[in-house]
Amino acid sequence: MFADSAEIYIRSGNGGDGHVSFRRELYVPAGGPDGGDGGKGGDLIFQVDKGINTLNDFRHLRKYCAGDGQPGSKRRCHGANGEDLVVKVPEGTVVREKESGKVVVDMSHGCTREVILRGGRGGKGNMHYATPTMQVPKYAQPGKPGKELHVILELKTIADVGLVGFPNVGKSTFLSRVSNAKPKIANYHFTTLQPMLGVVDLEGADGFVIADIPGLIEGASDGVGLGHEFLRHIERTKVFIHMVDAASTEGRDPLNDIKVINEELKNYSSELASRPQVIAANKTDVFYGTEEETVITLLREEFEPQGIPVFPISAVSGKGVRELLYYLRKMLDELPDDPITYEREFELDALDYPDEPYTVSYDEKDGMYVVEGPRIERMLGYTNLDSEKGFQFFQKFLHTSGILEELEALGIEEGDTVRMYELQFDYYK
Repeated sequence: MFADSAEIYIRSGNGGDGHVSFRRELYVPAGGPDGGDGGKGGDLIFQVDKGINTLNDFRHLRKYCAGDGQPGSKRRCHGANGEDLVVKVPEGTVVREKESGKVVVDMSHGCTREVILRGGRGGKGNMHYATPTMQVPKYAQPGKPGKELHVILELKTIADVGLVGFPNVGKSTFLSRVSNAKPKIANYHFTTLQPMLGVVDLEGADGFVIADIPGLIEGASDGVGLGHEFLRHIERTKVFIHMVDAASTEGRDPLNDIKVINEELKNYSSELASRPQVIAANKTDVFYGTEEETVITLLREEFEPQGIPVFPISAVSGKGVRELLYYLRKMLDELPDDPITYEREFELDALDYPDEPYTVSYDEKDGMYVVEGPRIERMLGYTNLDSEKGFQFFQKFLHTSGILEELEALGIEEGDTVRMYELQFDYYK
């Protein structure tokens, strides 16, 4: 089955911890610190693979984690860096953060490789902490954790022209005639269950890429059938060919079909509905007598005053197809050459967790003030309170985060005890 959306979990590697050790050599009774640094965690990278055209693989494997950095070791040995993980996606994949729906990256139009999550920094070994007053540092810096995200992948087809219309109006036949694409063609509804791309070559003019979007039905903008899955593939196209069964071989009214599909486009996205389009009145090869002239006249009277030209064609015989293609080329030449891309909305720097919550309360049972929450856990994990610099950082954190103000608002006095998970200390101004 063709898949054009998937939800996955991604994580960069954790940094390795710094090492605590001291030189142990013969005739060196008091060797200095020689603990090495931890290795950096691996990066989580997205890369375009033009040999992939679906997101099927992500339906089966939903968790992607880069390698963790290894801890440092004695004799100043640096821990190995974690292995980067390269996740290959088809061109046109838009990555969104799950909770907010904001765009993390759009893997299209030159963006072929992107570091999504950088690995955690490795911790420093105790060899870095020797000072004239602290010659035997018995502590090292822990590695920084990697970052994680739940993301939604959306594949949005990259094409200049989108071919839309109800099922079984001849879109696949048209695409097979004008390009190198070979879609399966049969007289069934929803024969095409996935977007098909074809390259149109024109003599004396630049070619273009055309996408056959699976047949839409009324209610598609509300998700009826596979509406949303299909509609997302025309978001990048600059021009629409709106194909209808002009001969009404299945009893459908071509004028009403056009109005219904345009209404679905409008309901899905007003910006999408405002893009230029042409009407390809197909299956004119089965008309009898003056039927073709009557139907084409009705279509032109209805839509050409709206700036939508009508081309009578036959995808089977090729009638009118050449004129339609060169007109489309002219339309594309007159439109801005800017690619349709999605700007980044989700800032990865926000993953440094500055806004994670914490609580400040008083535990009457134990007679102490309690500060806890994800932000506190991370701060304690990064901070070496045994070092002078680490303790200074801890004091600054209490002040800048507003924790001291909240403790004072609760009535804390000098000498009272504050508990932060395993850490307890007496409060003094």
